[in-house]
Amino acid sequence: MMHFRPGQTAFTREHCTREAAQALRERIERYWNERGYEVRVDLVEAGFNPAMRSARTDVRSDMLNALPRRLAS
Repeated sequence: MMHFRPGQTAFTREHCTREAAQALRERIERYWNERGYEVRVDLVEAGFNPAMRSARTDVRSDMLNALPRRLAS
């Protein structure tokens, strides 16, 4: 699992690789689960992006306005 280092912000981390996207997915799901909510987070392989000169993995969720839709069952 990836962790922030002192002085590091979310914007200095790479989230587009499959490995980093998976870590972010687990972090989001764990955060909301600990608060009693169920959140579905999917990883979508977006393929090669010429601007980035690499493939990317997108992180998508079923949240609405950055909030979970349902309580955990």
